Amino acid sequence: MPGGPEEQPESAGPGAGARRQYDKRRANREARIQAMYPRTARLRLALGAAPQHETSWKQGAEGEELVAESLERRCGNLCQFLHDRRIPDSRANIDHIAISPSGVWVIDAKNIKGKIKVQTTRKHGERLFISGRNRTNLVDGLDRQVGLIRQAMAEIDPDVPVRGAFCFIDTDMPVFRQLSVRGYPLRWRKGMAKLLEHDGPVLPEHIAWLTRELGARFPAY
Repeated sequence: MPGGPEEQPESAGPGAGARRQYDKRRANREARIQAMYPRTARLRLALGAAPQHETSWKQGAEGEELVAESLERRCGNLCQFLHDRRIPDSRANIDHIAISPSGVWVIDAKNIKGKIKVQTTRKHGERLFISGRNRTNLVDGLDRQVGLIRQAMAEIDPDVPVRGAFCFIDTDMPVFRQLSVRGYPLRWRKGMAKLLEHDGPVLPEHIAWLTRELGARFPAY
């Protein structure tokens, strides 16, 4: 097993990609209004609310930042993290990759309000609903991310397990019952930290090496 100092690859801050998308969309909207209404643009911008497709990027960035801060504070002595990593040949990103004693975790941070429900039917299998809306597409997205990390780990170290999880900020979930969908735990930040703190076969020096190898394959967004 390769050794070396425990240094983490250079990384943009958590939520950097979503924050850039928000800034870009806001700047474009402000430029359009300025061009259409040069005399009243400032007033219109001050009084008008930003559209949901724009503010959702800001909300997502804030969620990623909160998850990163919480997990690093609680688990930074045991784990290493790669935040906001680019998926090669794609505009998509992976919010957080945690390299822990129990293995590699792909963590999708969600800053979404509403009550969570996992519904199972014979026709559709397990589906995720948030505030009554079918959000199973989020599970499909995490499936793809976990699959990509597993492909990479098959080359790096196939003996290290790869898992996925959702980490929510203020979403309404049962207090005394833990939910999962397609085997992915649904947790708040404290519960996610507890999963990362579990013992496992990955030694500290191996964690540092795995972090460097994954960071090279999934660069900062």
